[in-house]
Amino acid sequence: MERRQFNQLMVGLAFGGLAKNVLAGPSKHKTPASNKLFGYGELVPDPNGLLDLPKGFSYQVISRLNDSMSDGLPVPDRADGMGCFYKDDARVVLIRNHELSPKQGNLAELSQTQMTLAYAQDTNGHVLPGGTSNLVYNMQTGKVENEFMSLVGTVRNCAGGVTPWGSWLTCEESVLKDTSQTNQAHGYVFEIPSNATSMVDAKPLKAMGRFNHEAACIDPKTGIVYLTEDRGDSLFYRFIPSVPGKLDQGGKLQALAILDKPQYDTRNWNAAHMALQSPMPAAWIDLDNVESPQDDLRKRGFDQGAALFARGEGVHWATDTLYFCCTNGGKQKLGQIMQYRPSQFEGTDQESTDPGLLSLLVESPDEKTYNYGDNIVVTPNGHMIVCEDQYSDTVNNFLKGVTPAGEIYDFARVRIQTEPAGACFSPDGSIMFVNLYSPTTTLAIKGPWHWS
Repeated sequence: MERRQFNQLMVGLAFGGLAKNVLAGPSKHKTPASNKLFGYGELVPDPNGLLDLPKGFSYQVISRLNDSMSDGLPVPDRADGMGCFYKDDARVVLIRNHELSPKQGNLAELSQTQMTLAYAQDTNGHVLPGGTSNLVYNMQTGKVENEFMSLVGTVRNCAGGVTPWGSWLTCEESVLKDTSQTNQAHGYVFEIPSNATSMVDAKPLKAMGRFNHEAACIDPKTGIVYLTEDRGDSLFYRFIPSVPGKLDQGGKLQALAILDKPQYDTRNWNAAHMALQSPMPAAWIDLDNVESPQDDLRKRGFDQGAALFARGEGVHWATDTLYFCCTNGGKQKLGQIMQYRPSQFEGTDQESTDPGLLSLLVESPDEKTYNYGDNIVVTPNGHMIVCEDQYSDTVNNFLKGVTPAGEIYDFARVRIQTEPAGACFSPDGSIMFVNLYSPTTTLAIKGPWHWS
């Protein structure tokens, strides 16, 4: 089986369960019994004070901040979004984002060759510290066999998404262009192949727009890319490539609107505009001047009728539908999960005859139920796992489980003051990898995953 075929197959297998079980009712509040009824049972306190997991589950730390990597560079901080890729029957490749701003890291150890591959430098000629690192992990031995920086010179690489052809899209959550900090404008998506063996040449995919990018996912049937934006007045975007699978060949960027309801507000902050489980037909608005030197792409899109979202974050493809988090959406401003089901004619002239549908699946009623969902992934049995991203006096960010019926339960509890991020599964579904954001700690979680 060719690599591309395998990755497409695994996309279907990983998300088939969720696609078959579209949420059918209002999201259910978490109760004390939720963990037992819908999840994996109560959490067992971790004697190491790092991550509480259900009985039968365990974690392995596979990479830490400042560990020496294979290329001689130290593991950077602020590990965020991450993707997992098939390498062979024993090994996988992880591509991990590092959400670093210009003054939050030091890449003085770079060689001259590596410096020429970097996207941007500061006024002192120092390469900007944001970027990605690759890890080759052997699932049979539990060893990291190779680890290296794969992209440098970017700013605040937050989340991203895997492609069906085996690459990682890393997204800059920044529109920095201050010449006192950088010699390039930021706010772009970059692509890193999972078969890279060393640092790649950093080339922004400018046709995909310049904005506060968060995450991306791709419909393997059409090659269309869906993109989230981390702003309080964000839009939800799609990019129709001129050549599917060749994102560097340009394409058309559009923003989602609600059909016959221009400038629709999905955030539900001041009024319940969007009801739970009430699919709404979508329309798509063409955007121009997408490199947006004034950082006004979302404002111009809204003026044209695009819908508003509350801090679009993680997005994940699930066979014939996608799910994305809105961090502070809802009346309580604690988070929402949206679903978009594309049209059977998505991106074509026939789309208006059978438009795609947008639904609100989950809206959190209180902090204990669900609090600031960020990265999102789907488990082998079709449940979603959402990484909470809320910093408060209470040191309790969770990995929350969400069932196909909308029930919410605790899957894991982070015991240090940081967020879980980048949750992703090995192609065979046996291991979930996740980052603890800062100090960078990458974990491999194994256990009795439910398969049905």
